[in-house]
Amino acid sequence: MCGRGADGHWHGTIGVNVDATALWRLGLHPGQPTSVVAEASPPAWWHAAGERYATRRGQ
Repeated sequence: MCGRGADGHWHGTIGVNVDATALWRLGLHPGQPTSVVAEASPPAWWHAAGERYATRRGQ
């Protein structure tokens, strides 16, 4: 996300495109299986604590 708006909510996104030949050089190719989530997502309080921590460090 790019930043916070006047209402405090995050806004904007950044997209990244990579040439397929660059991925081949890194050993990544279309024949590989896709990644999957191995575990459940952390609880909501964990995310909230991370956001509070990040906000304090920015001051």
